[in-house]
Amino acid sequence: MAVHPIDYRYGSEEMRKIWDEENKLQKLLDVEAALARAHAQVGNIPTESAHVISKRANTEWVKLKRVKEIEAEIHHDIMAVVKALSEVCGEHGRYVHLGATSNDIIDTANALLIKESLAIVEKDLKELRSVLKNLTKEHRRTVCIGRTHGQHAVPTTYGMKFAIWLDEVQRHIDRLNELRGRVLVGQMSGAVGTMASFGEKGLEIQRLVMEDLGLKPARISNQIIQRDVYAELMAFLALVASTLDKIALEIRNLQRTEILEVSEPFGKKQVGSSTMPHKRNPIRSEKISGLARVLYSNVIPALLNNPLWHERDLTNSSVERVILPESFMLLDEMLKNMKKVLAGLEFFPENIKRNLYLTNNLIMAEPLMLKLTDKGMGRQEAHELIRQLAMSAFQNGRDLIEVAKENQTVRKFLSEEDFESLKPENYIGLAPEIVNNVIAWIEEKEWKERL
Repeated sequence: MAVHPIDYRYGSEEMRKIWDEENKLQKLLDVEAALARAHAQVGNIPTESAHVISKRANTEWVKLKRVKEIEAEIHHDIMAVVKALSEVCGEHGRYVHLGATSNDIIDTANALLIKESLAIVEKDLKELRSVLKNLTKEHRRTVCIGRTHGQHAVPTTYGMKFAIWLDEVQRHIDRLNELRGRVLVGQMSGAVGTMASFGEKGLEIQRLVMEDLGLKPARISNQIIQRDVYAELMAFLALVASTLDKIALEIRNLQRTEILEVSEPFGKKQVGSSTMPHKRNPIRSEKISGLARVLYSNVIPALLNNPLWHERDLTNSSVERVILPESFMLLDEMLKNMKKVLAGLEFFPENIKRNLYLTNNLIMAEPLMLKLTDKGMGRQEAHELIRQLAMSAFQNGRDLIEVAKENQTVRKFLSEEDFESLKPENYIGLAPEIVNNVIAWIEEKEWKERL
C-alpha cells in the first residue's frame, strides 16, 4: 500500500526506479561483488570465488523477499544481504563481505545511487537551460515594468528576467560538476576506518573497489563517509529548489488577474476549480513553491547528521533513508514541471504594455531627473524637484511628463525634444547588451560540453 506521495504522485518513473528497493539492493550487491573481485586481484581469495560471487550478486539470484525474511529474524539489514548472497554462492559464500563493515557497503552503494540521480538532475537542468535560453533570446527586447518592493520601479525587459534565471541555472550545472568530486566517494576501510580488517592491502583493496565502481576512494573515514558530504549534497538540491521556487513565484505573481502579463499553460480540458469554472490557477508553479519547502527543511537534518558520537552512531541512518530519496524525487518533480511551465508560457503583450503605462509615467521620474542633471541642474536639486512633481501627479491622477512640462523651472532646462525622448521603451539602458552577454556565455558553456 502506497503511503508517501512520492510513491504515486511525485517524481518520474526514471528517478523512482533508482531509489526503489530492488535497485538499492542491487547497488549493495554491486559493492559486495566489487569487493570480492578486489580481494581476488590482491590474492586474498580464489579467482573462482570472486567470479561466482560477481555472477550471483544480482537480484535474479538474491531475492528481495529472502533478504527481508532474514532481516526479520536478525534485525540487521546489511547482514541480511550478506547472508542472502552467501546462500546462493554455496561454498564461495564464505568470502562474501570479507573485511568489510556495514557502512563500507551502504555508503558506497549510496554514492552509486546519488551518481545515477545526479545524472538525471543534470539532464533536467540542461534542458531547463535550453528552454530559458530560447525565452531569453525571444524576449530580449520585450519591455516591461520592473518592480521593487512590489511597486512599479523603472522599465526592464523580459529578456533580463529570463537571463537572470538562465545565469542561475548555469551556476547550478557548474556546482553539480564541482560537487561530484566530493560527493561521489566510496570507502572500504573497516570498523573504525583503520583498514585493520583488510591488513596491509587495505588501501589497494579500497582503490580497486572504487575504480571498479567508478567512484573516488575516501582519503580517510571512521566507519562512515563524513556527513558534511551529504549535507553539501542536500544544500545543493535545496539551492536548485530555491531557484525553481523563485521562478515559480514570479510566474504566480505575474499571472495575478490584475497583472496577467504571463501565464503558465492551461490545458483545453483542465479544470481550475471545483466550484469556479472560470479559474486558471497556476497549479504547477504553486506545487513547485510548495515542494521547495520540503527540500529546504531536509537540509537541517542533513546538517545534524554530521556531528555523531565518537567514530559514529546510528542516528544518521534512519534520517538518510527518508531525506535522500525524498529530496531527489521531489526535485525531479519540480524540475520536470518547471520545464513544462516555461516551455508553454503564455504572454499577454497588451497587458505588458498596459502595466508599463499604468502609473501615468511616474516610472519616468528617474530619467527625468537625470535629464535635468545632464542639462546642468544639481542632482539633489533635481531629485527634490521631480519628487515634488511626482507626488503632485500621483495625488491628482495626472501624467508626470505633462506635469513636468508645466513647471517653469523644468522648462528652463528641457526642450520639447527632450520630453519626446522620455518614453518607457527608451529607458532600458544596456539591457539587450547585458542579455546578449549572458547568452554568449551560456553558448560557450554548451560548446565546451560538446567537446
